[in-house]
Amino acid sequence: MNKKVAVQTATGQTYGKASEQRRAQQAMPIGASPADVAPSQGVAPGSLGAFNRPTERPTEPITAGVNFGDGPNAIQAGVNQPIRTEDAVLDRLKTIFEQYPNDELADLLDSYIRDGY
Repeated sequence: MNKKVAVQTATGQTYGKASEQRRAQQAMPIGASPADVAPSQGVAPGSLGAFNRPTERPTEPITAGVNFGDGPNAIQAGVNQPIRTEDAVLDRLKTIFEQYPNDELADLLDSYIRDGY
């Protein structure tokens, strides 16, 4: 469904703007309208069975795959953990600063970032 959309320009523009708009559309064509795009092939509503049906894993604890309770933790269950790119202390300082901004905390954050902690 790669339908090409005709180049269109707005009326009543200042001199040269319509040509600029036309060149921009030719360089980067407008995509198809949402009505022209095929619907996604997701799961059809109701196709997984009734919500209140019996469990398909009766021996698995409901807490399987989380880092508390019975069953395997997230790593053992193969659940990908988000990779932390920031330091927890820096995150905490930023949160506190957003709630209680002051010069001393700003200086602490600056030195923390500057010194590469």
